[in-house]
Amino acid sequence: MKVGIIFGSKSDINKMKGAADALKEFDVQYKAYILSAHRVPEKLSETIVEMEKEGVEVIIAGAGLAAHLPGVIASQTILPVIGVPIKAALDGMDSLLSIVQMPKSIPVATVAIDNSYNAGMLAVEILSIKYSDLKEKLKTYRKNMKKKFIEENCEGIEL
Repeated sequence: MKVGIIFGSKSDINKMKGAADALKEFDVQYKAYILSAHRVPEKLSETIVEMEKEGVEVIIAGAGLAAHLPGVIASQTILPVIGVPIKAALDGMDSLLSIVQMPKSIPVATVAIDNSYNAGMLAVEILSIKYSDLKEKLKTYRKNMKKKFIEENCEGIEL
């Protein structure tokens, strides 16, 4: 099981690191690329073909401003694409709307602005449909998350 992470600029590394962190928590292999739908469209297309050959099963794509990258990727593959809107102009609303408003039949799953961690978690959930060991890890993760939340918050707090 593999995930591809693609984003358009070096300046997005810190915002996209969350996706890698989530995947690492579940021992999911990934490979990350900096590719632009506008500056290097041919290289992006080549990379998508290579990812498919290498067995990538989900692609996470982060983009800001025009935020075309996730949609362009989705137009070139039938793999699930998860878009991460990156805050740039307009507090990231421009990116969010660009990614979420895909034309009929070319969907891109979309997470919250700058929330690449959730994109990684969504990739884990998608992969857990196929991989039973991953499904068990995810069930354990959720159980532990609930337990920790209860321990930290349900005895009352001092305001």
